[in-house]
Amino acid sequence: MSKKDTYRVVTRASDGSFRIRDFPNVDPILDLHTQIGVDDSSADLELRGMPVFRGLVGPIPEGKNVVRYESPEVFEVVTKEWSSMKIKRRRRRSAEASASSSS
Repeated sequence: MSKKDTYRVVTRASDGSFRIRDFPNVDPILDLHTQIGVDDSSADLELRGMPVFRGLVGPIPEGKNVVRYESPEVFEVVTKEWSSMKIKRRRRRSAEASASSSS
């Protein structure tokens, strides 16, 4: 398993755009936010034991090496965008159609 070595915090800037800050370790985030616990239920085993902060959603896996934390507003926007994406469905040929074409 690879080690998560980048801590990303995503918030909203005053103009509404995403503000992304990457840190090499969790210490700068600890200076800005209060730790309220540790993750103990993530499906990604590498996130278990990572800190949980007041005012941030996370930890969330992002790629192989990145742990992501988001403000609640960013989490809501990203989740709404993700849930409204249309899934491109593959069309299956029915057995009936293939049987009639082979006759």
